[in-house]
Amino acid sequence: MTAQPYVHPTLYQLAGSGLQITYATSGIDGRPHLQYHDSQHNQNFIGDQIRSTACDLGTLVSVTLLLTVDSGSTSFSLLIPRVNLQSGEIGQVSTEGILTVHRFSVVPVFNHGQLDHYTVNRLHGTARHVLF
Repeated sequence: MTAQPYVHPTLYQLAGSGLQITYATSGIDGRPHLQYHDSQHNQNFIGDQIRSTACDLGTLVSVTLLLTVDSGSTSFSLLIPRVNLQSGEIGQVSTEGILTVHRFSVVPVFNHGQLDHYTVNRLHGTARHVLF
């Protein structure tokens, strides 16, 4: 009997701490898609709006939720752990989502001290391999 090769998830559906996240590594158009939903935002991101970096933690996926010219920005980053699945299997995933407020001022004296402030959110959900 030959062991089936593992497949890697292409669709993650995660929730926790008032957040709902859906992340597809490649949609029907061949580009990544991320949907972010909390009590104040319901935003969809596609393609190069999504930044993805492989690292020791797995894959770090980030999007910019809010960008202003004179007061900074807010981003959301999702830690995607390494997951191996059998074909057709749905895996359980536990990970972290990090909301970061990047402080900035056009007045240089106000840019002193810590400029990035983090809120870490525990997320749970599923990972599956889906062909789009």
